[in-house]
Amino acid sequence: MAEVKSPLGEDARKITGNALQGALVDLIDLALVAKQAHWNLTGRNFKVVHEHLDEIVDLARQGQDDVAERAIAIGVNPDGRARTVADRTALPQLEAGYLADDKVVAAVTDTLGQIIARFRDRVAETDEPDPITQDLLISITTQLEKQHWMFQAQT
Repeated sequence: MAEVKSPLGEDARKITGNALQGALVDLIDLALVAKQAHWNLTGRNFKVVHEHLDEIVDLARQGQDDVAERAIAIGVNPDGRARTVADRTALPQLEAGYLADDKVVAAVTDTLGQIIARFRDRVAETDEPDPITQDLLISITTQLEKQHWMFQAQT
């Protein structure tokens, strides 16, 4: 079986791998939360929020792929299994059933804020061990912050 050799030293690979795995879990769950809200949304601003939630899903799914592929590139196996995400997520979960648009906007704003804080921590953690991964995390954080602003402006 082929094995990917890491371009990083063992300590740098461990720190960077942990940052990438945490980012992967956040992004997978973000896509799931946004899709759940998308399907169950109700209210006067349905169309705008419904379509905006798809932007979040697209951002999260692209970010997942980029983060997982970066992990593999440094010799770390990403774990995006449902059980792993369920066990490790720190995101608040939405209520079941219909969701009012104002509550969805508030929940997504809060969720994005939490993810952004963790991404900023990961950016700081990867500064020394792997600036290439740091650059990827900065790019994703930039997109998350833009979406946070756009949702926050609707509250």
